[in-house]
Amino acid sequence: MSSAEPMEHPGLMTGKTVGLLMRREPGQSVMEEVLALQSGRPTRGRLQRFFGASPLGASAWPWYQGALGERAVGRRLASLGPDWRVLHAVPVGEKNSDIDHVVIGPTGVYTLNTKHHAGQTIWTAKGTFMVNGVRQPHVRNAEHEATRAAKLLAAAVCHQVTVDAAIVVVGARRLTVREKHSSVTVLTSDQLLRWLTRRPVVLTADHVAILAAAAAQPSTWRRTPLELQSPADVVAQFSALQRLVHQARRRRIGWLLAVPAAVLATVAGVLPPF
Repeated sequence: MSSAEPMEHPGLMTGKTVGLLMRREPGQSVMEEVLALQSGRPTRGRLQRFFGASPLGASAWPWYQGALGERAVGRRLASLGPDWRVLHAVPVGEKNSDIDHVVIGPTGVYTLNTKHHAGQTIWTAKGTFMVNGVRQPHVRNAEHEATRAAKLLAAAVCHQVTVDAAIVVVGARRLTVREKHSSVTVLTSDQLLRWLTRRPVVLTADHVAILAAAAAQPSTWRRTPLELQSPADVVAQFSALQRLVHQARRRRIGWLLAVPAAVLATVAGVLPPF
């Protein structure tokens, strides 16, 4: 591999910073996990690259998909106006948990749990959430996130805070909400901005500012300090990996198209069979 070629498993930069959470990138926690998993993966050989073998390891793939989903939702949230504050990948608790997105604006405070289920069928009713017929704990997890966020924010600002939970589905082939949940809204990323902005106004600009300032402090969410990776470094490394993934996919598609064409040409006598 030449020095100019992007690293396939760049790992995380050693430079770390402790700072306000407002600087966190969408999907930063899962991007960090992808890069950490890739750091121990052998580099693809020349033949593997030639045939388009994916640079992603099997263990990194679900995290990679999760990162793409969170970044897609992050791009949507970036369209919210100046009255809104958005935090991404908020580390919470003493383990490696995080909240995908915390949104604070005139219509309230929200925790958003992004689920990237590309091409899959989602069915949900009451406390049930099924992906291709398999039950998932997404509703329970979203409820827990909102409850915990409300408690932590209330402690930080010294008054009660209401937090609404939502599961934002990305890339699904079909989403069927048979019956709405009492405490969690399930919707697609296409529906997200309309849902956030069309709800009744419940917070003044001052309330939004106070809550956002509290939410931006790492100490609001964790008792012990957490060293945060540089967002720019993480994005740069993940983007380099993403380019390699796309290149490999295009190469695989090229081979899939080329082989049948070569077979047909051979049968037709256009190419020699060797």
